[in-house]
Amino acid sequence: MRVLLQRVKEAWVRVANQEIARIGKGYLLLVGIATDDTEEEARWLAKKVLQVRLFPDEQGKMNRSIQEVGGALLVVSQFTLYGMLHKGTRPTFHRAAPAQSAHHLYRIFVDALRTGDVPVLEGKFGAYMEVGLINDGPVTLLIEREPKPQNP
Repeated sequence: MRVLLQRVKEAWVRVANQEIARIGKGYLLLVGIATDDTEEEARWLAKKVLQVRLFPDEQGKMNRSIQEVGGALLVVSQFTLYGMLHKGTRPTFHRAAPAQSAHHLYRIFVDALRTGDVPVLEGKFGAYMEVGLINDGPVTLLIEREPKPQNP
C-alpha cells in the first residue's frame, strides 16, 4: 500500500464536472493498494499519516501534525501508483489490487483516518476524477511500509 501525501493550502475533487469534495489546509492523499496488502498495513499507514509532522512550528521547522494545526484530509484512490514501466512505454498494473479487494482496504484506511479527530473527505472510489490542488511548500512524500520479503 502506498500513500502519496501532498501538503496543500487547498485541494478539491470533481466527478462528472461536479465538485464532490474540497478542503483547505491539510493533506491530499493519493492511495494505491497492491495485491498483497493487508488490513494491518492500511491501519498502520493511517496512523502514520495522522502522526507525521509536516507543518511548521514557531521556528519554521516541520514539527506539527495535521491534528495540531486543525487541518483536513482529502483521500483519493489511485491504482496507478502501482503502474510499472520496466519495459516499453505503456504501464502495466499487475501489482494493483482488483477493485473489490482494493475498495475493502481503502475503506479500512479511511475509517482509521476518521479516528484521528480531523475532517476526512473523499473522492469517489473507481470513478474518473479531476483532482486539483495548491501544493504548500511544495511538500510531497511517498509513504509505504518496508518492502515485504520476497519468496526466493
